[in-house]
Amino acid sequence: MKRLLYWLCAPWLGSLLDGCTRIGRAWAWLCLACRVPLPTNNIILGRVELHGTREIHFGQDAYIYPDLYLETQKTGSITLGDRVVLSRGVHLVSHCRIQIGAGSMLGEYSSVRDANHQRQPHLALRDAGFTSAPIVIGKEVWIGRGAIILPGVHIGDGATIAANAVVNRDVAAGTIVGGIPAKTLKISERADHVTI
Repeated sequence: MKRLLYWLCAPWLGSLLDGCTRIGRAWAWLCLACRVPLPTNNIILGRVELHGTREIHFGQDAYIYPDLYLETQKTGSITLGDRVVLSRGVHLVSHCRIQIGAGSMLGEYSSVRDANHQRQPHLALRDAGFTSAPIVIGKEVWIGRGAIILPGVHIGDGATIAANAVVNRDVAAGTIVGGIPAKTLKISERADHVTI
């Protein structure tokens, strides 16, 4: 029944309510909650685009900006810890597993994808399949605007990823990395306290 209500009303009611913040947030929450389990204390500021199996688990007190893209395929899953912040335009795509720890923040248009296309002789690229490896992002991790996290990466608690960095290897707790590919810029004296 919830899904039917969503599909019937979403096209016209969503745009009507965008101008009214409180009602607009309630509508955005309802639209997402009709499609995946969602704790009532999550704040959803706008449209969330879902694709695939919808194997997505939200923690408590998430703060979700508009234009979030979430996709799970095959056995993939996305798990968000408590108090996670996902900024505008973040892309999370999982064919295996993406786990984001409590209190972590992902900046605008950052991308976390645990799979890559593969090439096989005599097959078109779109038919050649994927390789995947889990991505684990620790607690209180700050990922800057436009950063890209690649398959198999583990990021330790309290790490900071600079804007537009491409992270293709593990990042130790409390470390600040940046660049393409990302390299260590600074190591905090305490893993739970990162300064720039």
